[in-house]
Amino acid sequence: MRRGRRALLLLAAGACAACALVYELALVALGGVLIGSSVTQTSLVVSLFVFALGIGALAAKPLLRRPLPAFVAVETGVAVVGGFSVLCCYAAFAYADVYTPAVVVVSLLCGSLVGAELPLLMELLQRIRRQAAARAVADLTAADYVGALVGGLAFPFALLPLLGQLRGALAAGLVNLACAALIVLVVFGGDLSRRVRAAAVAVLAVGAALIGGGLAYAGRFEVSARQQLYDDPIVVSERTPYQEIDITESATFSGTPDVRLFLNGDLQLSSRDEYRYHEALVHPALAAVEGRAPGGRPLRVLVLGGGDGMAVREVLRHRRVAAVHLVDLDPAMTRLAREDPRLRRLNRGALDDRRVTVTNGDAFTWVRRLSGREARSFDVVVADFPDPDDQGLARLYSAELYGMVRTRALAPGGVLVVQSGSPYFAPDAFWSVGRTLELAGWRGRPYHVDVPTFGDWGFWLAGPATGRSAPPLTAAGAPAGLRFVSPAVLRAAAVFPPDRGPRDVGPTTLDRPRILDYTRKAWADY
Repeated sequence: MRRGRRALLLLAAGACAACALVYELALVALGGVLIGSSVTQTSLVVSLFVFALGIGALAAKPLLRRPLPAFVAVETGVAVVGGFSVLCCYAAFAYADVYTPAVVVVSLLCGSLVGAELPLLMELLQRIRRQAAARAVADLTAADYVGALVGGLAFPFALLPLLGQLRGALAAGLVNLACAALIVLVVFGGDLSRRVRAAAVAVLAVGAALIGGGLAYAGRFEVSARQQLYDDPIVVSERTPYQEIDITESATFSGTPDVRLFLNGDLQLSSRDEYRYHEALVHPALAAVEGRAPGGRPLRVLVLGGGDGMAVREVLRHRRVAAVHLVDLDPAMTRLAREDPRLRRLNRGALDDRRVTVTNGDAFTWVRRLSGREARSFDVVVADFPDPDDQGLARLYSAELYGMVRTRALAPGGVLVVQSGSPYFAPDAFWSVGRTLELAGWRGRPYHVDVPTFGDWGFWLAGPATGRSAPPLTAAGAPAGLRFVSPAVLRAAAVFPPDRGPRDVGPTTLDRPRILDYTRKAWADY
């Protein structure tokens, strides 16, 4: 009998540990999505949470005289605070723009409550059967660590894809309440008076009602909170394992709808002027390679990122292009590019063109594994990634990736073009791209254009450093009907004012990634 009770208590202890890790991971994941800098967010949440564990353990000492009622109260607090942690921080970000203070408060409060669990569980374990302190600690910590493993695997592989961050944290809260009910009503059910048992049930019922209400309201809250981030109505909203995809639409003064695509809250394009960005990204590179590959032979183009299909649309305007290979991480993005009528109208059905092959996968890994017929076969490589505001994106701007593109993907005489952010808002980041290309064996040429919804936006056009100079910035051979790119525009694009000219900044590498912190418009090492 005692062995069975101990087993149930240790099982509950492991489940509590799993829930605690889910809350930590959910806060870390939310910060990565909303703020970007994943190392900073991880360090902030984990350090505060672990610090608070110690505070909670010390604060639990006076509660050890009545461990069962205390455990019910603490566990209900863990369930409610942890369950609503993501929702509260999301609300603080969307409605009050005080995300970091909210994360600090929630991490400390949740960590303190979780820290109080272990001393109470230890006391309950000893009340079932007294044993040497070292043995009891070994049993309980083993259950705790196994539970942490379960929670660490359950969050990314089950809770996040099936429920999302908001509902995933709330579901973990229900597990905490179930653990408390198991310990109080089953393991120690015979040791409690009817009055204490009724009080415990009432407290747990209140916690379950709160979390149930949160689960019921989570969908409406998420839509409302997301809408707070945008000026225009959201018409498409998808949360994928990789990112949040939002499309907004509103009428302009001319009556033409303004369609905007956002990834993790960052603007990727506006139908008002996306043609400026994509023409400037694609056509100088195609013009440069046509000059290096005369004779009319077919050209092959590799587009890394750009899952919305706009860059592919511009590439296909060149008659010499025989094949385009698009590599984008998120299948939901390329599906929307094919199926959403707004995006499809903008990209002109580019991803369904017979010349286009779409691969969903990590661009870094794809280039690294490139072999066979496609190795060193691309005349133009277009790197159209989101700005590097976290470690996962920073690696896509690294010397290692640029080096692999040069040695594994690029055909002789080929060129690479990289979208490089704003030389006005983030000049260090922009010029660091050039320094990184140089480190990876490229010779680059910077240029920038005005994209009204973005501001001043920059690019680097590069060829292997074995050449005498960087590829020319030209519009020669560009297709007819371009709305923005012209010889005069490109001549102006090559000129940088003194206050936005070259800077002495370092490159970004896998060992020392550099992250663009938009809250400070800073280019920082992590």
